[in-house]
Amino acid sequence: MTQPPQPPNEPPQGGFGAPQEPPAGGFGAPTPPPEQPGYGYPQQPPGQQPQYGYPQQGPPQQPPQQPPGQPGYGHPQQPPTQPMGQPAGQPQYGYPQQGQPQYGYPQQPGQPYTQPGGPGTPGGGKKISTQTQIIIAAVVAVVLIVGGGVYLVSGDGDGKKDEAKKSGTKDGGKDGGDEKSLGGGGKEKAPANTKSKVAFQLPQPKVADITNVSGSWITEKAYVKTGVNQIVGYEPDSGKQLWTIPLPGQVCAASRHATDDNKTAVVFAASKPTPKDKYVQCTEVGAIDLDAGKLLWTESVSGGNAGDDKAAFREVTLSGTTVAVGGTDGGAAFDLGSGDNLWKPEVKADGCYDMGYGGGPGLVAARKCGSYDDPTVLVQNLKPSDGAPISEFKMPAGVEYISIVSTKPLVVAADVGDTAGDGSGVSDFFSIDEKTGKLRAKIPVDSDRYAPNCGSTEVEQCNKLAVGNDRIYVPTEEHEGTGDDYGQTNEIVSFDLATGKATTDRADAGERYTMFPLRMDGSNIIAYKWPPYDKGGQVVSIDGGTFKETVLLENPGEESVREAEISFSMDGAEMRYANGRMYTSETLISESIGSGARKEYLAVGFTTN
Repeated sequence: MTQPPQPPNEPPQGGFGAPQEPPAGGFGAPTPPPEQPGYGYPQQPPGQQPQYGYPQQGPPQQPPQQPPGQPGYGHPQQPPTQPMGQPAGQPQYGYPQQGQPQYGYPQQPGQPYTQPGGPGTPGGGKKISTQTQIIIAAVVAVVLIVGGGVYLVSGDGDGKKDEAKKSGTKDGGKDGGDEKSLGGGGKEKAPANTKSKVAFQLPQPKVADITNVSGSWITEKAYVKTGVNQIVGYEPDSGKQLWTIPLPGQVCAASRHATDDNKTAVVFAASKPTPKDKYVQCTEVGAIDLDAGKLLWTESVSGGNAGDDKAAFREVTLSGTTVAVGGTDGGAAFDLGSGDNLWKPEVKADGCYDMGYGGGPGLVAARKCGSYDDPTVLVQNLKPSDGAPISEFKMPAGVEYISIVSTKPLVVAADVGDTAGDGSGVSDFFSIDEKTGKLRAKIPVDSDRYAPNCGSTEVEQCNKLAVGNDRIYVPTEEHEGTGDDYGQTNEIVSFDLATGKATTDRADAGERYTMFPLRMDGSNIIAYKWPPYDKGGQVVSIDGGTFKETVLLENPGEESVREAEISFSMDGAEMRYANGRMYTSETLISESIGSGARKEYLAVGFTTN
């Protein structure tokens, strides 16, 4: 296998940041998601010993103390008044913490990924499962690569033609929209009976090594999920297998977006790992028809730091009919319908390269330029047809990684000065005018108060938040409720993207529930409520105008069903809801060990139909 050449301006081979030999962890083994059980592990009833797999309840915690003059808990903290851009006296921006590394790249040795302060556990701790302990133990190296460039054809930059909107790209479940009509409602309506039943529970396939299984989508005909060297469509209410797309190697990355006619894109390896070469690069880009269950085309491209070899990619997104991929060798794009190459990786003299892209209604590149010691990160709004920049925003000095939360309106997350301190990867949101590239507002989100998750160096991996109505919706951290059983709870609140100020929006999870946004539905917010020890989880719709909550789905509270529902880490799992159906699935699996290990699932589904 040809290793990518040393990128320009990198330290000498073997020095800090130099690529290490990949571990014998199977194809492109990414690091595990932050190690904890699912979001907000259920609270134990007072006076009972914890059941198997549940952390023991600690002593009651004191209600959080509010600083003088601050609003009550659950309301966003008002950011200080400041000019557009970095204010005088602002601490220097540092380097954000590493979250999950890019697909196919192991984590830095000696720094296993942890995310303290997780909801639902006494003192904010989170359970480490047996499975993930072995994953963390297996991951022993890191690749930090500053690579080549992306070819951007100059354009008029007027942004008048909204190609993504014209083609009808729809969200795969996490990206926000640009609906500004508060209270205008959405498509999701409460069924006559909101009580759900188990649709199916897919057991985890047996694997010998850490295996990436990211990718899940819902259509009217199927629930589609990545498996081992395949993508499978299941009947939505029974789990019966409808079709299978075999692949030559494992999926490395999957777009969270799909078109209105249910086409999407994935990146996968050209072959399976062998005992001699367990690390296989992810060079193949493919388009999938989720209704027909067909691989429409497969393409690869050379260039960038790969030279004449195939370029490797670790991220993929979709905007309109443009499939955009990013990786160690630079960025490239393909036409969704034909597979034609729109642009390819290119080595730039200034060291610029695209770390990745945000898709959906628009296409936005996260571009890194400059030297290894003094990088500059640019946010570029692109024309999806040819990659020509429409506008550009320069992040403050010292910011090394960003997450694109939404492309229209354009919202970017960054860990400013490495101040988040909780592995969330976000201390501030930047609201940017996508047409002019000017900063609209900078929104600080104190990690002690708010709990969005962008804990990854991948560009489009934020969850537990939503963007719509020209606002960003985030959950508060879990805190003690007001009930007699000392249960935990939290809220969903919002910030105005035009001013950066907190709004009066507040949706309460309720006693012993904790909740977070999944996606927008028109002007409404679809949110998931993590369950207490004696109930099932819920999906609710929150009216964007009144913030009134409507239950759309409530899962069974039986212990066996509840244990399957909460067996996923909500910081790493993919959760999808549509039309009275909810599905949760893993993005990373590994070999199970021990006869007493908790039963593990690839995906579980619930339905009210």
